[in-house]
Amino acid sequence: MTCMGESLRTIAFKVRTASCGGTACVNSFGDEQLAVDLLANKLLFEALQYSHSCKYACSEEVPELQDMGGPVEGGFSVAFDPLDGSSIVDTNFTVGTIFGVWPGDKLTGVTGAQQVASAMGIFGPRTTYVLALKDVPGTHEFLLLDEGKWQHVKDTTSIGEGKMFSPGNLRATSDNPEYAKLIDYYVREKYTLRYTGGMVPDVNQIIVKEKGIFTNVASPSAKAKLRLLFEVAPLGFLIEKAGGYSSDGKQSVLDKVINNLDDRTQVAYGSKNEIIRFEETLYGSSRLKAAQPVGAAA
Repeated sequence: MTCMGESLRTIAFKVRTASCGGTACVNSFGDEQLAVDLLANKLLFEALQYSHSCKYACSEEVPELQDMGGPVEGGFSVAFDPLDGSSIVDTNFTVGTIFGVWPGDKLTGVTGAQQVASAMGIFGPRTTYVLALKDVPGTHEFLLLDEGKWQHVKDTTSIGEGKMFSPGNLRATSDNPEYAKLIDYYVREKYTLRYTGGMVPDVNQIIVKEKGIFTNVASPSAKAKLRLLFEVAPLGFLIEKAGGYSSDGKQSVLDKVINNLDDRTQVAYGSKNEIIRFEETLYGSSRLKAAQPVGAAA
């Protein structure tokens, strides 16, 4: 986690000083000029190789297992999205890095619940590093200071109720009437809309504000596009360690088996009652066993 933290510090600088024009934002990597997402990808692979504790790694940019030289026994395997939201760097929106850590040498045939750690780096007006460890309660936020040090600034151990929503893949409402009903409920009940189009900041705000819901729902014409291994499971681990809940509509995303590196899924993250509402509205019932239907499902 220390090696990844060092990489996030460098990525933050490279994103902040990137030159954007045409179709890409670029910066220097040695003697090369690389798109910032590819640059972040290289930095993270290098960090994992130098850690001497990572056996295999793969990324959304390189979705194949890469041998990092670490041990199988006592070692780890890491999956990461090097720069989620890279297409909005030029607009100066917040973007971020996501990664999950599994024990041993397997990244398929495993579940998100088997992670030993996950984290995200958030590159916005502030640079923060939000992480969770299997045997440590809560989710923990560190702030990058001007002198380059990380300072611990916040622990989150509960996600409460609050009217804030972040609705992804809204085009799915055109042929998913249940999702349309859920969105109508948020609007009718005067929820505050907080959506940037970047998954990292849209999920991070639930941890920071300790309330709200993020949804990204599929439909026949708008298929699920979020990757279980690289995005959904690591963020699900963070949310659930923070005291929140995750769902694909029927189960926690941490209970979904990752069969292929490119498996994709719909997802919601949020407080308990928001996830109950999400599951009941989309599928008629919730595994969280609310005493009675809530909100849009009533």
